Amino acid sequence: MEPLSRITPATLDVLSALVGEPDRIWGLRIVGLTGRPAGSVYPILERLERAGWVDSVWEDDPARSGPRRRLYRLTADGAEAARATTARARAPQATFRPTAAGA
Repeated sequence: MEPLSRITPATLDVLSALVGEPDRIWGLRIVGLTGRPAGSVYPILERLERAGWVDSVWEDDPARSGPRRRLYRLTADGAEAARATTARARAPQATFRPTAAGA
């Protein structure tokens, strides 16, 4: 897993949404949970996946109508880093600065 070069408020919102979901979650659900536009959420998900924080698969549910959805979840290391990152950002009087490890 690679460190994140930047952790924006939008990235924190996406990480919080992912941490809060025990199962895989589709991108538009993350958009709804965060209130962020899809044009912000999907690039963040791609960046998190490239860094190894998130993995994704295409939904395989023939009983569901509509287009396939891409389902996302935190990797084991990504979940640990996301919990630590979001906790640090929410800490009172915190001035959020990514660590050298990016977590």
